[in-house]
This record gives sequence, structure tokens and C-alpha cells, in this order.
Amino acid sequence: MKTKYLIIGNSAAAIGGVQGIRKVDKRSKIVLVADEPYSTYSRPLISYWLEGRVDREHMVYRNPDFYRQYGVDTMLGTKVTAIDPAAHSVTTDSGKTITYEQLLIATGSNPFVPPIEGKEKAKNAFTFTTFDDAQGVKKALKPDAKVVIMGGGLIGLKAAEALIDQVASLTIVDLADRVMPSVLDAEVAQVMQQHLEDLGMELRLETSIKSVNSMSVTLSDGAKLPYDILIFAVGTRPNQALAEAAGIDCERGILTNESQLTSAADVYAAGDCTQSHDISADVNRNIAILPNAFMQGETAGINMAGGEAVFDKAFPINSMGIKDFYMLTAGSTEGQPQIVKTPDGIRKFYIAGDTLKGYMILGECQRAGIYTDLIRQQTKLSTVDWESLAEAPKLAAFDVSVRKADLAQAH
Repeated sequence: MKTKYLIIGNSAAAIGGVQGIRKVDKRSKIVLVADEPYSTYSRPLISYWLEGRVDREHMVYRNPDFYRQYGVDTMLGTKVTAIDPAAHSVTTDSGKTITYEQLLIATGSNPFVPPIEGKEKAKNAFTFTTFDDAQGVKKALKPDAKVVIMGGGLIGLKAAEALIDQVASLTIVDLADRVMPSVLDAEVAQVMQQHLEDLGMELRLETSIKSVNSMSVTLSDGAKLPYDILIFAVGTRPNQALAEAAGIDCERGILTNESQLTSAADVYAAGDCTQSHDISADVNRNIAILPNAFMQGETAGINMAGGEAVFDKAFPINSMGIKDFYMLTAGSTEGQPQIVKTPDGIRKFYIAGDTLKGYMILGECQRAGIYTDLIRQQTKLSTVDWESLAEAPKLAAFDVSVRKADLAQAH
């Protein structure tokens, strides 16, 4: 089988790749191969489906007619087992060979489960990153269920939100001293922790699961917790195995340049499987968030089709709501903190020199995209009314010429 463009994956980066290609090349053949059998769906919505807030139809990331509209031949439920960059080909689990002119690797990330005694034989144990995971949890769900979640990060807390009103008890176990340790500092995390406990969640921090027994877990402090549903939500790692086996340069993610081109000719990569340059901290890291994935994929697609595009504005952005209590964070914790207490939460900004490097907001997040744009554009705070902005995000704090520019799109 031959195609001009081949995409491995079917989430945000892959969809961005399709749209990027079609911005330049309206007609050439695109083949998309993905191991999940479903049309593209929004992974963050699996918790809402489990909670009953959305149905399957409204989980879609793009309309099911998307593939036809964009002229994409799909091979869903098919796994790519090897890439041969020299031969410009891939092999699938059915033994089929597909040759390509341009390849996009958009394989996403895999859930990480640490080595735990007995976990391989554990019943009703799940990870929580795919629709299949959510379906598995739903089948095991019952009103008197006891739930144990290993991991107090974004994935674990979204699973907890979906389940807290549907089960008898829910306990979160995390080795860190606070919830969401990779996103929130201790002061802001304490505000979130209080909210979670008010919802009825039990938090076992600074501990871990030592072993899984017959429908119970033993913690590192010796305590035993019975469970009916056990969820491993420790985190994810870049799914870079195919690229590594093909000899493509990888570190903590597949390495690319600003055009999303890898070290192999005509092979691009985008999304959670890659490593990016974080402009807010000036470091290279894996940034596994949906907006970056789409923009990287679109950049790759444009370049695959002979256009010119770069993606050089990567930095972490995380948003989440837990029972109508909202969190938004962006950037890094470089620089000096500035705290603004609000009636419903807290805002914390990190400022270095004359630029905003990052922020954490709990509570009202309306128009906070203005702060995000300050980070993205590396705007000098001396050119705006920062004290007014810190109190409340508003365009009036900017010069009129700026208000008419792209910041008007950020609120």
C-alpha cells in the first residue's frame, strides 16, 4: 500500500496534522492508522462520560464525517509495529506494509504504572487515559463501591470527580506532600485540597501503594484499604517506542526542530510523544497538553505538504474544573511570586525581570487567557498596567493599539 502522507495516531496532534496538510495540499492521499477503533474523541471528556455529564456522541473531537471531508483513509483498530525510515515504510500488526513520502508520528503518551507487588493479578484495576479505561470502570461501578485512586494529579482528580457522587467512599493515595504537585505549589495546592476534602474525598498524602492483595491494597505506612475499583493515575510517559526502535533521536520524548521534523528524513512528530522547548522556563521538556499537540500537528502537516511553519511558543497550560471549582495554570514558577486573594480562591503570578513567567488560578478563571497571552508574547509588564491586571484581567490595562491586536482574542 502506498500513500503520500501517513499519520500514526488519531488524537489532537494527528487531527492537527490532517488540517495542516490540507491547508497546502487539497488532494494528495492521506492514510491515518490508529490502534483504537474509535473516531477521534476528546480524551479529557472520558471523565465527563463516566460521570454522565456527556454522552458518547458529544465526546467527539471532530465530527465523524471529518475523515471524508478531509479526504483521509482510516485504518482504525490497527497497530503500527515498526517504522523503517530508510525504506519510507511502516509495518502493521496484520503484517501489512505501507510506504509513504511523508510520515507524522502522533502516538501520544502511555499511562505510567510503577512496579507494585500483585498489580498484575489485581481485579477491577484500571488506568484512566482512554475511553476503554472509562468503560472498564463503568462496568465495575456500583453505589456501595469503595474506590482507591493512586495519583493525585490531573488524571487522578478527574477520575475522582467523576466517581465521588456515585460510590460509597473514595481515597486518593499520592507519594507527594500535596495534590497536583507538578502543577500547583504548596500554598495553592492547599486551597484545592480543602475543596476535595469538602467533597468527601479522603487524601492519603506522602504515602504510596506497596502491594495489591485480594481486593485491597497495602500502603507504605502499613495501612490496608479495601477496594472495589482501583485506578492507577500516577501519570503518563511519551509513547516514543516506535521512534526509538527506528533509530530516531529521543530523550524525554521524540526530538524535533521547530518545523516538527525529527532526525529521520521525511519523518515528523507532534503531540504528547515529543519533547518541546518551554519558553516560560527556557528548558526542553515533554509538554503533554492538547492545545500544544494540535498546534504541533498542524505545523508538521503544513511542512509535510511543502509549506512553511514553525511552532516555537510551547509552554505548559493546564485547566480543570472539579465540581464547579476551576483551576487554570500556565508557564513556570520561575521568578518572584505575587499573590492575589479572591473571594472564591487565589491567583498566584510568577514574575522574572519584567515578564510574566507563569501563573496559578483557583476560582474565577474568566478572561485569564489575557495572562496566558502575556507569557506567550513575553510582553514587558512595564508596558501595561500590571497592578490593575493582577487584580482582574481586563483589556483596559493595555495600550489602545494592543487592544486592537491579538490580545482581543485572548479573553
